[in-house]
Amino acid sequence: MSPGLEIGYGSVLARLEAAVVLGGGTHFLLARNGRGKTTLLRTLAGSHKPVAGSFRSTGFVQYLPEDLRFDPDVGAKTLMQVLLPKERRAAAMALAERIELDVKKPYGRLSTGNRRKISLIIAEYSVRPKGGNILLLDEPLSGLDVFARQTFEEIWQQSTEDVLRVISCHPDYDAMALPSTLLIEGGKIRHLQQPGQTWSGLKKLL
Repeated sequence: MSPGLEIGYGSVLARLEAAVVLGGGTHFLLARNGRGKTTLLRTLAGSHKPVAGSFRSTGFVQYLPEDLRFDPDVGAKTLMQVLLPKERRAAAMALAERIELDVKKPYGRLSTGNRRKISLIIAEYSVRPKGGNILLLDEPLSGLDVFARQTFEEIWQQSTEDVLRVISCHPDYDAMALPSTLLIEGGKIRHLQQPGQTWSGLKKLL
């Protein structure tokens, strides 16, 4: 992202002061409500134009919005069969079983957290195994139970270099590791990167 990138809807919500280059791995996006997290993700996904400035994405970009919905009569198993490559379905089903997702229950009868599990599984197993991938995840942890949340955090921590994730979230425990973080506050977008960086040290900046 180049200096001078501005995001917003007519008026500017936030501006990038210094260049930011994100490589493979997991990068978190933090801000208080209404400060521009979703707007930045939509801008990077190409579904919303920046107010000013520019950025460049190299790779296969997928955007998972917070309000994504599927047909209420279709089960998770069917969704995975339709949306995932055949060679990835077994691993996706294994993860679903691990996090206690009932893949036969219709989507419309699932809780908010279990609907979120379906979206995350499909997003994670849609990445291309031989090439750059960019996953933009908007509040993916919202509604998840503690075990599922920990499971996905482990997946993200073990992520290979060919997947770049930008994850907007509201951390709920001080020790949560956030080694690479995009922070939006005071109308500015900053990149804070440091080994051992946690929510405990970042929350005072918001």
